[in-house]
Amino acid sequence: MTRKLELVCPAGTPASLRAAVDAGADAVYLGFRDETNARNFPGLNFSRAELADGLAYAHDRNTQVFLAINTFPEAGNPDPWRKAVDDAAAMGVDAVILADIGMCDYAATKHPDLRRHLSVQASASNPEAIRFYADAFDVKRVVLPRVLTIKEIAELNAQIPVETEVFVFGGLCVMAEGRCALSSYATGESPNISGVCSPASHVRYEDEGDRMVSRLGNFTINTFGADEPAGYPTLCKGRFVAAGKASYLFEEPTSLNAAEMLPELAEAGVTALKIEGRQRGRAYIAEVVSAFRRAVDAAAVGERASIELSTVTEGQKKTSGVYEKTWR
Repeated sequence: MTRKLELVCPAGTPASLRAAVDAGADAVYLGFRDETNARNFPGLNFSRAELADGLAYAHDRNTQVFLAINTFPEAGNPDPWRKAVDDAAAMGVDAVILADIGMCDYAATKHPDLRRHLSVQASASNPEAIRFYADAFDVKRVVLPRVLTIKEIAELNAQIPVETEVFVFGGLCVMAEGRCALSSYATGESPNISGVCSPASHVRYEDEGDRMVSRLGNFTINTFGADEPAGYPTLCKGRFVAAGKASYLFEEPTSLNAAEMLPELAEAGVTALKIEGRQRGRAYIAEVVSAFRRAVDAAAVGERASIELSTVTEGQKKTSGVYEKTWR
């Protein structure tokens, strides 16, 4: 019998929250409709009233709710972030997911009973950094960057006093989250402050003869033939010419899917599995969460599940990411 992993699922809208809960999520994570969360896209996220309704729906069905307050406050303007923490505590969320060290201190000082998780945006990926957050701010869980192998995760878990949460499905960031400046360079807007990587306002698709060209700001990210699906333009998944050859220098447009590796992740000491996708619709959420519910339940009884989700993955491709290979 393998220790059962916790399934943490995205909720970009109230409808997606209900879909995730109904599909078997152990917890959902979401954000307020402002710059305090790292998915600050138009049409997404929650008002205070919507969060109150979502909390009631989730708690009635034994599902936890984590609030992401995972961007970095503007200098001299911490009030929106502090208010988000205050409201989270008052409304009874099960945990806040924090990135900024000042917000960790604020939450620990003002709301010591509010459970604190460390966001992947904090880029804490070594024992010393994680122990600092645990000792200084009583952080209970750290969300690990998507750049660690399973062996590295196991070694890390053996040296830290907190739970770990890892990504298992969805968009694949090949950078150390919280430290990537590529989108900021191209658009002038920081994902770590404004909450949007490759903001839609800077994205363009243009037909040029027999090819489709995708651009981010003034940068050409990719060109696609008539028979190729045109992926969303992010610099880390762009196709560029280097040494006379056009190729994906960092990673292809593809999605992470580690469903077949759940026993190894449990053995490595992981507590929770995170599905990415707060910007995706409720149909996507229902399908992915249901599939991973089956996979987690199978892993808990010593079985290995293979789930087919190619129709909802980026580029209709999947990868196990750095869990099995490295970009170093």
